[in-house]
This record gives sequence, C-alpha cells and structure tokens, in this order.
Amino acid sequence: MTEEKSRPETKAPTRRVSSRQMEKLVGKFGRYLQRSGDVLVDRYGAETAAVMRGEMLDEYRRLIPDVPYIGGRRNIYSHALALAPRALAMYRVVVRHGGSLEDSGELLHRLFRAQMERIPKVIRHWVGRQRFGRLRKRKVEKAARRSQARRYPGDFVFERIEGDGKTFDFGVDITECGALKFLETQGAEELCPYGCDIDYVAAEAMGFGLRRTKTLAWGCDRCDFRLSKHGTTTAPWPPEFVERTCGQPQP
Repeated sequence: MTEEKSRPETKAPTRRVSSRQMEKLVGKFGRYLQRSGDVLVDRYGAETAAVMRGEMLDEYRRLIPDVPYIGGRRNIYSHALALAPRALAMYRVVVRHGGSLEDSGELLHRLFRAQMERIPKVIRHWVGRQRFGRLRKRKVEKAARRSQARRYPGDFVFERIEGDGKTFDFGVDITECGALKFLETQGAEELCPYGCDIDYVAAEAMGFGLRRTKTLAWGCDRCDFRLSKHGTTTAPWPPEFVERTCGQPQP
C-alpha cells in the first residue's frame, strides 16, 4: 500500500555551469566509470562497454544544466543530488542498448560497490564513525533547520531524530527528496528506488547499521533513516525493497 506523492509543478531554478565546470564534472564521472570499468566489461564486453561509457558521458553532459541549485557545498545533500544525473545517464544508455530498469539498477549497485571497495576498509569505517560524532550532529541539526525554510525548490527537506541508544542512535526523516524531484522532472522517477538502494551499499561499506521502512521513492510520506553506530547492514542484490509497503505489514 502506497501513499499518493505530489509532483513538482514547476522546474526548480538552476545555475549556469561554465565550460570549465562542465568539463570538470564530466571528467570526474568519466574517471568513476573508468575505475569501475570491469563491471561494464563483464556485463557487455570490452567493445560495447567502451561505447556505452562514451554515451553515458554525453548523456551526463546534457543533463548537468538541468540539475537544480540547492546551495552548493553549504548543503550536506548536494552530493546526493549530484548522483541523480549520473544514475539517469547510465539508465538511459543501458535502456538504449536493450537493457531494463532492473539492469540499470544492478549496474548502479555494482558500480557503487566497486567504488567503495577501492577505499581501504579502515578508512571506510572511520568515515562511518564520524556520522555519530558531536560535530556531525550539530551540522545535521543546523542543516535540517535550514532545510525547513525551503529556500531552494529542488532541495531536500528533513529533520534529525534523536535515537534511544538501543534500537538506533539517530535518525533522519526526509519529507522532500531533491533526487526524486529531479528524476520526476526528467520522467524517470521509476529509477529512484534503485538510487535509494545505494544507501545500503554505503552503510555496509562504512560499517554501521541502517534501517528504513519508508521512502518517498515508493510513494510513502517520508524516508525514515535509522542509523546505529554498532549495527550492521547487508546490501544484497537484488534489493529487498522493504520500504515498498511504507511501513505496513508485507501482504
């Protein structure tokens, strides 16, 4: 059972991207694809993988001007929004080459996992622990208050939830998702649940527990992240998509 979700009525404001910024963004995405190239090669073969990488970069280049501005580096969710056009570029190219939505989701999952596994485990886990520190707590609380002003239409809106120290240490309830808004404007909201799957891949790689029963991507009223410093996360493929029922018992 899902709850009705609203679509953005107007396109969120963007900012002009200089040619230098454009090349920097495309180059960064190109290096990401190159470093994780074995995933594409294993699936499609070396020749087709090379063609697809080029097409993904071209598609990404076309999408960059459409990405809404939400405050740049001052916004802790800018990195999450930045992943959406990358994911969409991959999705469109995979479909163009005869693949499916699920194929695209698997590619996202495996590419992100390969990228995380390039980082030494000790560093990944250290980064994960920083999420539970006092400095991070203050930063998230400040960002949450700022988000409530809804200064940028394409932004995330959320609040930080204090945990009980037993079932979870802290949580984040997102009531507006910038990545989903962007994908909706592109007519590709069906991709969003696979983008949400990446959260589990990241939590598993960084060594903390992540639990969620709802996501906006499934039409629920919020994304209810619950994090545990000493918990564990598994990110199987295919995803379990436990959020599909919006917190209601499985049929």
